[in-house]
Amino acid sequence: MASLTIEQGIQRQFHQLAEETHRTESDIIHEALSGYLAADHRYVEVLKQRIVAADRGEFASDNEVEAFFAGR
Repeated sequence: MASLTIEQGIQRQFHQLAEETHRTESDIIHEALSGYLAADHRYVEVLKQRIVAADRGEFASDNEVEAFFAGR
């Protein structure tokens, strides 16, 4: 298993949250990492789908992009 270094400020935040919520720091870190990994996995999957669509030629034209941003 690899070692992990956590900045002191973040460690204090974990410790404070653990005290306030009556959970262990380990539980909070596990929950945070699980949530991050799940979100990152969804992001990677969407990127893969978009790359496949782009490879099929399914992307916006220059005019469509300009119109999109002009409306913002």
